[in-house]
Amino acid sequence: MLSLVVFAQEVSVSGQVVDLNNEPIALSNVVLLAEDGSTFLKGTSTDDVGYFTVNDIPLATYFLKISFIGFQEFSQKIILRGHLDLKKIQLNEIPESLDEVTVIAKKPTITRKPDRLIFNVENTALSEGSTLSVLKNTPGVIVTEGGITIKSALATVYINNRKVQLTSTELIQLLESAPANSIKSVEVITNPPASYDADSGSVINIIMSKNLITGYRGNIFTNYYQGVFPRYNAGTSHYFKNNKVNLNLNYSYTNQKINRDEERGVNFFDTSDQIDEIWKSNVNRNTWSETHNLNLNFDYFINDKNTLSLTTTGLYLPYFKYQIKNNTNIFDNNQDFSRRFTADNLSRDNKYNIGTDLIFRHNFDNSAHLTFNAHHTIYDYDRDQNVFTNNFDENDVFTQSSEFKSQANQNTNIILGKLDYSLPLNETSNFDVGLKYSNVKTDSDIKRLDILGGSEVINAANTDAYTYDENVFAAYTNYTKSWDKWDLSLGLRVEQTNIDGKSLTLNETNPQDYLNWFPNVSLSYQVLEDVSIYGTYKRSIERPNFTDLNPFTFFINENTVVLGNPNLAARYRDHYKIGTNFLEHFTVEAYYMDYDGAFSELPRQNNETNVIAFTPTNLDKRIDYGFDFAFDYYPTNTWNLYFVTSFFNINEESNFGEGFVEQNQWSNYSELMNTFSLLKDRSLDVSLLLVYGSKNLQYFTTMEDQLVSELSISKSILDKKGTITLSVSDLFNQQDYSTTTSYLNQSSSRFVDADNRYVKFGFRYKFGNTKLNTNERTTSAEERERLKDMQ
Repeated sequence: MLSLVVFAQEVSVSGQVVDLNNEPIALSNVVLLAEDGSTFLKGTSTDDVGYFTVNDIPLATYFLKISFIGFQEFSQKIILRGHLDLKKIQLNEIPESLDEVTVIAKKPTITRKPDRLIFNVENTALSEGSTLSVLKNTPGVIVTEGGITIKSALATVYINNRKVQLTSTELIQLLESAPANSIKSVEVITNPPASYDADSGSVINIIMSKNLITGYRGNIFTNYYQGVFPRYNAGTSHYFKNNKVNLNLNYSYTNQKINRDEERGVNFFDTSDQIDEIWKSNVNRNTWSETHNLNLNFDYFINDKNTLSLTTTGLYLPYFKYQIKNNTNIFDNNQDFSRRFTADNLSRDNKYNIGTDLIFRHNFDNSAHLTFNAHHTIYDYDRDQNVFTNNFDENDVFTQSSEFKSQANQNTNIILGKLDYSLPLNETSNFDVGLKYSNVKTDSDIKRLDILGGSEVINAANTDAYTYDENVFAAYTNYTKSWDKWDLSLGLRVEQTNIDGKSLTLNETNPQDYLNWFPNVSLSYQVLEDVSIYGTYKRSIERPNFTDLNPFTFFINENTVVLGNPNLAARYRDHYKIGTNFLEHFTVEAYYMDYDGAFSELPRQNNETNVIAFTPTNLDKRIDYGFDFAFDYYPTNTWNLYFVTSFFNINEESNFGEGFVEQNQWSNYSELMNTFSLLKDRSLDVSLLLVYGSKNLQYFTTMEDQLVSELSISKSILDKKGTITLSVSDLFNQQDYSTTTSYLNQSSSRFVDADNRYVKFGFRYKFGNTKLNTNERTTSAEERERLKDMQ
């Protein structure tokens, strides 16, 4: 018997699938057919950057076919004599192909990765609302009048990996007027890679859908709110795309009057630390404003490899009126009425904020790309203020009055340049490197005029001018790798900061120069098909707002001021996290955050002068650690249920000069979100959000329980070109909050009744080619996040 063993050589076919703009097409279908073109042999899909590989193929002749919705199918005969790299395969668009396609697919709403949570909103109840509404329903994200936070920390907002450049108030207005129907997903990134700036502690990245077809689309919208007072906004957006140009123009107008009521209490102490006087205040604050927002995005595709983009975001506030009415009753330590005063504050602001980015991108043959970004911001802010005080004696008889005016101005210029290079090393690894330089210059001044005998007299003690000059040089590198069941991300960022702040009137200079390293790492392992474990670490920095560094005193009234701190230092955070995903629906995490120099605007009462000064202050120590439990499930194919609960402890320590203070508090944060699609055609969508926060500690201030709730309903009409929405916020009237401050010789309390309970009616109408998705984005200067309006 004669035995023969024949070894047949096996090879592979690889390549990258891209569109006409040389952008990779992920999840394209790649199939290998026999030479007759009818028998299926093998198949795969492209990865996130368009790469594919079909391995273990005998030497022979085949047909390769590649397809993706909205593109013409690619077909090619190949003869294998060895490993074959087809390089780039370009698919051509079919503009008309999507017009008759109806996609009924339910994507998982929640996807968890080691460094982020991905909230998919396409084809959900939220896609017909506003971008702000999407964020309000994103797990772990809280939207308040103070800003957008992840748990208790302010989040940095990006759109398509570009940082939004507006102040907190401006950002909320912009997101409220931006439609959500172009949003693909929202990423809640708790461990941003090194390509993000070092001050990006926690990031919300809004991913806009990818363009597939050419043409024009537009929409108009309007929203009406009924809270304490009515308010409304309206706007329009227009988008045009062809093979050479993307043009997106958005405009919105907001007119609103916002009410807020407060009850304040302060216990002032004598030199023996016994209660001397008790102050109880009722404060009503109203703000009237008219705001114009304009966003322009222009992309010009020079050729297959080069793209030039221009992005401009402008905000103009021609009318802003800020009125505070304060009535304060003063009692002695026996609770007997002693005297009272009223203080009326009327301020008028004028502001414009324009940020522009010029971006050039070059794509290399090896799928690497180089991006250069030049940015310029000009921000101009003025406030004229008038404060009038009446004093009354123990018999409630008028005794005397006082009046003063103040004029404050702030002009900020931001210039930066960024260079980023990304190189796919192979199908499973990627290398990024980048450089950045930024310069911030701020000129501020304030003048107080006391009204004496009908004449205006300059108060030299409260008149000053301040200049701020900041330079930051940064470099980073980041490496990602996937193999077998492992995923790894390693990054390192280094930043050199040079700051000079100078009070011109006092002739005082406060320089700050420091070099810092910011490493980050994420590692995950797939233990079983439905069980994975992961761990992350990141070091980040938070620099103070420019206004916080100004040594100015802004008077709310004679006894309540906001005082800048030119010696305020940057804050550093080390964030550690381990977790596991299991049984498809469950996630458990443990985290630990150590803050060095954490700062906040603390209320500090002077018991000799009876003045409360809200002053930004660095703490000696702040530690936050806890455990998170999350559950994501579809009881039916039209109902998604998401629940998360977190038990955490915050410990704070500081020496305020008159003594050492340490406080800690265990708390709970829980969120329940339900989304439903109703009717046969799923044209009726409902979303119910409940967020509970128990008693918690925030910078030596204790905040009591709070419940956030919102019900949103949307209905598609007019052949799905129109959408009507109804939202009700604060269903149970539990969103208002109480705070107390009690340590050493500090004792105060506050109850805030904010204008957060309202009913909202909205209408949006789409016209043109409604299958188009825009290139909407915002400018990228993270320095603009530190812009802050005067108090």
